[in-house]
Amino acid sequence: MKKILYVASEANPYAASGGLGDVMGALPVTLAKDNPEFEVSVILPLYGGMKEEYRKKLVKVADIKFRYSWRNTGASVYKIENGTVTYYFLENHYYFDRKKLYGEYDDAERFAFFSMAVVEFMIQTGYTPDILHANDWQSALVVIYLKTKYFVCDAVKDIKTVYTIHNIEYQGKFDPFILGDVFALDGYSNVVEYNGCINLMKGALTVSDYVTTVSPNYAYELHHDFFAFGLADIVNQIGAKFAGVINGIDYNYFSPETGGDIYAPYSLENLKEGKRENKLALQRELGLDECADVPLVVMITRLASQKGIDLVARIIDELLMENMQFVILGTGDEDYENMFRELEVRHKNVRALIKFDRVISKKMYAAADMFLMPSKSEPCGLAQMISCSYGTVPVVRAVGGLYDTIRPYGEDNSNGFSFDNYNAHELLFTVKRALSLYNDKAEWDALVLRAKNSDFSWTNSASKYISIYNKILQW
Repeated sequence: MKKILYVASEANPYAASGGLGDVMGALPVTLAKDNPEFEVSVILPLYGGMKEEYRKKLVKVADIKFRYSWRNTGASVYKIENGTVTYYFLENHYYFDRKKLYGEYDDAERFAFFSMAVVEFMIQTGYTPDILHANDWQSALVVIYLKTKYFVCDAVKDIKTVYTIHNIEYQGKFDPFILGDVFALDGYSNVVEYNGCINLMKGALTVSDYVTTVSPNYAYELHHDFFAFGLADIVNQIGAKFAGVINGIDYNYFSPETGGDIYAPYSLENLKEGKRENKLALQRELGLDECADVPLVVMITRLASQKGIDLVARIIDELLMENMQFVILGTGDEDYENMFRELEVRHKNVRALIKFDRVISKKMYAAADMFLMPSKSEPCGLAQMISCSYGTVPVVRAVGGLYDTIRPYGEDNSNGFSFDNYNAHELLFTVKRALSLYNDKAEWDALVLRAKNSDFSWTNSASKYISIYNKILQW
């Protein structure tokens, strides 16, 4: 039986702050279920914020000791058996008993420690996977250590490595001064230094056996400077070992039938009635006029220009002259937060929910007619797929994974609307086109049905990863 070890800084339900946590909570489980010939495990830090219900399930596996740069240090190893997947946790109170996952002053040191501890865990416990799959800059050093400091270690030298870019904007860039003291990489500056600084993602890209990212179109975009944030040259160098695999969504959680948290469950059989009931309930909860025939447009997003908020800001007053309601949920840039608060004051058909709230987000997916996602860049995007699951029509910019997942109205098998250029009035005209179609009930209902029937399950993605694993195992 072949063994796969996923290395990540977060994984649902144990610790998550975003898309990486969703991926690491779903992909390993799906892959293990559909491919019993693989033994699948995940390893991540044991954060202080783990919920007590999961902490009670921890079983101690080992204590490991090792020397990391000038430090004599170590970690305790725990595990939780989650069906067909084993989740390992590395406990070190100094580094990980914090209130938040990221954003600490010593993140470089924390995740360097974690990465070396992963390698030492494999050596000291005798657990040797055939494939090690690292994710984003926080675990880039695992691959780098395997291919540099530990390359002559018999226990781990034959492990094949895959590295996934979830968002190339976050590369793990640090001052070269800490190369030895923090990263213990004296003598390997050529691997990690790039454009005058340490760049952990660059190092992982160059030494990994295979590199993936989270959608085919994003993989294409990363060959170009506009999207690659300075790493286009490296991406072009590794082209033969680079591919995009679209993420999936967890239909057990993001489901109007069984996912919970919405006002009234519904399925394909009562799609129209179910959405109507949820829409009226949300309007009632938020104090909007209760009217099932007024199109409800929502956004659930980080309030940042990368998410297209600057486009929305430019045209929102003109858009709100249409017969519609608009609800936005999210936090981010203070100027955008205040803009939407002020917009709510000026327009009775607007609600600005400046917070992070998973429960209300699912209610919004279920209640809305349209989901707005005009991103400047979007490696994969999950929200547009989630909205389809709830029969809510996405209106997106055709970029990254949005291009791969949303087929614009007018094309065969369309499941949403899209526009090409990062332009406020292209966004405006596209939303107006969607609002116009909303009044053609037969056409609109057919589009909603196609969106609901879109298949973004992890099964498709897992099968593509299996093909990659099998290929590099033959090298």
